[in-house]
Amino acid sequence: MKASQFLISTLKEAPADAEVASHKLMMRAGMIKKLGAGIYTYMPMGLRVIRKVEAIVREEMNRAGSVELSMPVIQPAELWQETGRFTTNGPELLRIQDRHGRDYIVQPTSEEVITDIARQEIKSYKQLPKNLYQIQTKFRDERRPRFGLMRGREFTMKDAYSFDRDLDAAKKSYDTMSGAYRRIFDRFGLRYRAVAADSGAIGGDLSEEFQVIADTGEDAIVYCPDSSYAANMEKAEALAPAGPRGAATQAMAKVSTPGKSTCEDVAELLGVALQTTVKSLVLATDAKDDKDNIVKTQVWLLLLRGDHEMNEVKVGKVPGLNDFRFATLGEIEEYFGCKPGYLGPIGLQKPVKLVVDREVAVMVDWICGANAEDFHTTGVNWGRDLPEPALVADLRNVKAGDLSPDGKGVLAIERGIEVGHVFVLGTKYSKPMNATFLDVNGKPQFMEMGCYGIGITRLPAAAIEQNHDARGIIWPDALAPFTVVLCPISPDRFPDVKAAADNLYAELLAAGVDVMLDDRCERPGAMFADWELIGVPHRVTIGDRALKEGVVEYQHRRDTEATKVSLGEVAALIRAKLAA
Repeated sequence: MKASQFLISTLKEAPADAEVASHKLMMRAGMIKKLGAGIYTYMPMGLRVIRKVEAIVREEMNRAGSVELSMPVIQPAELWQETGRFTTNGPELLRIQDRHGRDYIVQPTSEEVITDIARQEIKSYKQLPKNLYQIQTKFRDERRPRFGLMRGREFTMKDAYSFDRDLDAAKKSYDTMSGAYRRIFDRFGLRYRAVAADSGAIGGDLSEEFQVIADTGEDAIVYCPDSSYAANMEKAEALAPAGPRGAATQAMAKVSTPGKSTCEDVAELLGVALQTTVKSLVLATDAKDDKDNIVKTQVWLLLLRGDHEMNEVKVGKVPGLNDFRFATLGEIEEYFGCKPGYLGPIGLQKPVKLVVDREVAVMVDWICGANAEDFHTTGVNWGRDLPEPALVADLRNVKAGDLSPDGKGVLAIERGIEVGHVFVLGTKYSKPMNATFLDVNGKPQFMEMGCYGIGITRLPAAAIEQNHDARGIIWPDALAPFTVVLCPISPDRFPDVKAAADNLYAELLAAGVDVMLDDRCERPGAMFADWELIGVPHRVTIGDRALKEGVVEYQHRRDTEATKVSLGEVAALIRAKLAA
């Protein structure tokens, strides 16, 4: 491609609403243009990147035995009503009506449609397994779209779905997809981690997120530097402390803590370590009748060490807490006789269900609220001052330095951007939609399903968050809009420069190199600034003075200086670097 034929629309400054690096740089590099909140036009430069992402994904999905199809963006509500998601999904699900008043949705995902296809097409175990995928536009009506393609409303996603005869077969399909994902992300040339993830309402342990490592990532990735252990924060287990609980050494006492309503403030006032304090979190669960009326409310008290944070996913897995909410101020005062900030498990107005974090269960001489404003209780001990905890669970987020669950070191934490997720669905959709097949005995069985997604348009943004500097984007070879750019200096003034550039361009094209020839006759500074901003990884500069010596200048986007290379050897050099 020649620059004079292409649409290059770089900007010196990013729009004011661009917050993160990828949003700023994609706008400045002319890769995307905002049309509306969370809705972008993919400009030619950005679309080339997206097409390269799609090509790699498509090649590896096909290689793994998945078969491509394309499902409609607009889907009839009836399918979503079968699974209940038409009403249970929040306002992120964009609901529309046609001229006849019939309900439709703009797809955020396609489980219902693919399950409908399977129940129509798959009748016998002999037709299984099957794996189908699409690369298609999705829409989620985000309340606050931001960060450009990182959290837009309209986006492109690769979603694949597997169908199997039993759970063992579904696990094999999952393993096949997990391996394909590793090949895909290896080919992208990005630093990433595959981390164990929570499956949420779907259930089961087979779930992995693929996270691109970036300091600006919204997700916390927990890993062990000395082993292969990796998980997201929701999934990472906080091990129970080793050894038995120590003996009490303090008498319990009620102490004045005026205006000190946080564990940090109390620890500072009393001159003790924050780790000796315990925080009280009050939750509630509601039992409802058939008409969705609340018939009974249960109040729960969770105890965590003062320096630890509650993990809502883990708490939701505690028996009875799967649908919890935070208690209201009125409920707290009714049960504790005190406002938040001074709560504790001793001296309650009404009984609650107590759940204790593993760490708190082995603490001695700890400090908690006294259920009286401006007072806390010190020297609290299990068995002596209150009964031994009946329900102990892992309730907290892990911290850097905690022991790794695999016993091979301690945990570290880094930030990541989720760009892929694989998990086993089981019969979550096949049961409500009655997607069955006849097994070897001629009996109907529900299909076991798996789901596998990659954020096609999110991935370039994640790649930029990981690979950029003050001058602009630094693309890996596999994702760059153009792999090589040729920059002739004043070709309109120097025929030899133009001829050398044209010949090198033709040679690289013939070798299958994705090359751009900048024939705009721009000033060198402006030309170099454009391509550094756009992030093309390999640049060859052809100037009259160097050409008289028989050389050109080669520079990788990460290099601080150019290297002189013989004109006759530069094409071979580039091919070698691309092959490497």
